Amino acid sequence: MDFFNANLPYILAGISTGGQYALIAIGYTMVYGILRLINFAHGDVFMASGLIMVYMYTCMPLYISIPFTIILTSILGFSIERIAYKPLRKAPRMSIMISAIGMSYLLQNIALYITGGLTKYYPPIPWISDSIQIASAMTKRVTIITPFLTVILVVSLVMLIKHTKIGMAMRAVSKDYETSQLMGIRINRVISTTFIIGSLLAAAGSLLFFSNYTGVTPTAGGMPGLKAFVAAVFGGIGSIPGAVIGAFVIGICENIIKGLGWTTFSDAFTFVLLIIVLMFMPTGLFGEKQTDKV
Repeated sequence: MDFFNANLPYILAGISTGGQYALIAIGYTMVYGILRLINFAHGDVFMASGLIMVYMYTCMPLYISIPFTIILTSILGFSIERIAYKPLRKAPRMSIMISAIGMSYLLQNIALYITGGLTKYYPPIPWISDSIQIASAMTKRVTIITPFLTVILVVSLVMLIKHTKIGMAMRAVSKDYETSQLMGIRINRVISTTFIIGSLLAAAGSLLFFSNYTGVTPTAGGMPGLKAFVAAVFGGIGSIPGAVIGAFVIGICENIIKGLGWTTFSDAFTFVLLIIVLMFMPTGLFGEKQTDKV
């Protein structure tokens, strides 16, 4: 019981961090499921959402700046797809990957130019940013809200994919891109919708993340984006439940390691865990088994 009380703050922080990673990881796994593309700019969309919120808050009330930030982030994700990926739809995969990396550095350098390299501080959000007592631990209310909001958003996304026309189109394109196109599915619309949904979830993750860690820098999306990508691969890239479970496992484990005093190794643990899992399960925990047709 003493061990639990001593590590309760880290367990709560791990659950919260895992939920934030999950919202980013879903964007990676959705894009990969349809395009077989790793959107390396997704972590920077997360960072850009934080900066948009900072600047929107300076010129409009909070209740307007939050939805406005989410809308602008979704438009940013849509624009990235149209500018960086759509012209390369029939190009070799290596060309698309290089374009994704280039877009990532472009967003970082635009943010660097706008901010001058200075840390911008995220505005406190009433109620969400308040501190509360949970048993023996003192934490922010956002820590408790994050896992519940993550589950609600994930369930809503799964319902959309399983029970709507656009969701059916997403599943069809994910199974067979070329055949779906021949059957009359509007591929460009499906892909754009996927990027918009992924960016919307990244904006929600950004809102929760920066309410807890208030400093926003041009490289703030680097490590969360990378860990979210690891979570997506760990759970099975292309699997939404796998990405969510992988994110929570990584978030909880890395915070428990910090609680044990091994903060220096918390980031390294994430990648060591990924290597170990992929050694025995190359497709991740819930990834589809690949079969060769002869």
